[in-house]
Amino acid sequence: MNLRLLPLFVAALSIVPAHAEIPADRWNLADLYSTTAAWNDDAKKLDAQLASFAECKGHLGDGAQRFKTCLDLQADLTKRYYRLAVYANEQLAEDTGSASYLELKQKADLAGNRLDRAMAFVDPEILRLGKARIAQYIAQEPSLAIYRHPLDETLRAAPHTLTDEGEALVASFGMMDNAGRSSYSILTNADIPWPKVKLSGGEEVTIDPSAYTKYREVPVRDDRKRVMDAFFGTFKTYERTIGIDLYSQLKQDAVYARVRKYPDSITRSLDAHRIPVAVMDTLVAQTDASLPTLYRYFRLRARMLGVPQLHYYDIYPPLVHGDFKFPYAEGRRLVLDAVAPLGKDYVAALTHGLDSRWMDIYPRPHKQSGAHMAGYAYDVHPYVLMNYNDDYESVTTIAHEWGHAMHSYLSNRAQPFVTSGYATFIAEIASTFNEELLLRQMLKTAKTDDERLFYLGTALEQIRATFYRQAMFAEFERDIHARVDKGEPMSGAAFSKAYCALLKRYHGVDQGVVAIDESDCVEWAYIPHFYNAFYVYQYATSIAASSMFAKLVEEGQPGARERYLDLLKAGNSDYPYDLVKAAGVDLATPAPYQALVARMNRIMDQIEAILAKRSH
Repeated sequence: MNLRLLPLFVAALSIVPAHAEIPADRWNLADLYSTTAAWNDDAKKLDAQLASFAECKGHLGDGAQRFKTCLDLQADLTKRYYRLAVYANEQLAEDTGSASYLELKQKADLAGNRLDRAMAFVDPEILRLGKARIAQYIAQEPSLAIYRHPLDETLRAAPHTLTDEGEALVASFGMMDNAGRSSYSILTNADIPWPKVKLSGGEEVTIDPSAYTKYREVPVRDDRKRVMDAFFGTFKTYERTIGIDLYSQLKQDAVYARVRKYPDSITRSLDAHRIPVAVMDTLVAQTDASLPTLYRYFRLRARMLGVPQLHYYDIYPPLVHGDFKFPYAEGRRLVLDAVAPLGKDYVAALTHGLDSRWMDIYPRPHKQSGAHMAGYAYDVHPYVLMNYNDDYESVTTIAHEWGHAMHSYLSNRAQPFVTSGYATFIAEIASTFNEELLLRQMLKTAKTDDERLFYLGTALEQIRATFYRQAMFAEFERDIHARVDKGEPMSGAAFSKAYCALLKRYHGVDQGVVAIDESDCVEWAYIPHFYNAFYVYQYATSIAASSMFAKLVEEGQPGARERYLDLLKAGNSDYPYDLVKAAGVDLATPAPYQALVARMNRIMDQIEAILAKRSH
């Protein structure tokens, strides 16, 4: 019964105390450990627990009490490891160029590998005990009830679990796990010399990943082209190296699928939480069927931007130009106002987190790019990494990441540690739900047609980016994983060719909708999520589900808020697809996707009505 439910960052050995003077816009890692020495002391406790846990090997069948003692010890040492890992990972996120932080992260990774090896005997022994014996233990020792679902996850995995020796061997492979991902992360966050671009106004900017997300939206079209050409041109320079990184990750996934006796990588990945492959198949089929709606959006975008031919560098700027700046204090207020429909307790908890330095807000040199949330330090609190740019995207990112953080907060308070984790399948509902509430709040308070067009356009871009774009990524993953599963070699150039075909189909190149340059086809190298197999499809499924949930909550349907919050509090107490289905949305059917596409068309109807009013 492996309790390591959550991936560790996407997702240090410093002598500087964590409680040194730190600006108020930085998170406070001292809530985890006051000093690195304290971290090292706790790591020693983990090793001592691992030594004690070794005595459980061969004795899980000694009776209900012994069984419970061993499971409790496994849970406690796993909880300790999570706390150690959060500290090490987030130290490195603060400064990816720090050798000492990297060393501590490596120490944490090695501890995780020792943990995996130490727990390797558990699943085979549970399987030998069987369902009837486990049920007998639970009847004899009612406190074992908290392990009911984790035990069921193990028992149903019988066809994919190896002998003790086999599990130990697989665990030892963990020392080589994710080498491609690690190499990619260091290359893109610390080692690549990002290009400088001189914009039309004379400003010279370094186009690293954080700056790219900002400057690809600038109003001057030639500047957008310069930014995108420079950014993707840099990735093109490293196409071969990044191709090797990704191919290494895909080969690892293919090997584990074979070792675990799965027919392919996608089945193994989705079966980790009993997600039907039908969910992925239905998503892709419904997205492909609705591409005319996406083309309608692109044509509307071209019309509003006033360009005769939309190019790929035209898909990010706001549809309405204006001085829409959102300093952090304003962004914070907007998010708190937006989540008010979730109740006073939710708002109070979020406010406390924002006031208590649970978040690292602004970009810095060598700081990890993008945004993430780490919520698996069970006895502490979630941590949120941001790179706030004073734009509306930054506001939506706060709503998104704090949706995750509040999910962890609620689950950790409602569930025992062993079921406090949750699958990404539900996690991305929590994040996109908050984005939806934010959008609805902004539309309510908009005072002019320009504002309404700005937010309506943002809503369209959210659907494009979170539904269509992630579904395109999912198709790309499905394609490249299938090729590697079959033993086909893949190079950086091969990845670019496969990605280009999808990019052109989704953007209607044959229909003359969007022009795609060959340099755009290396964009796959910019997407870190591909190193976490079949992750991104859940953004698309989640926005379909969260859109439905948010509508019911915002409209005040009786019981809707309580059912949604109960879903977040449920953690890993049941299988995620079943939890979402029980809450009212079946993501293996066309209905939620068709409803989201219909909503997108309604938004475009509203925009076109405003434009028609202006033309008269």
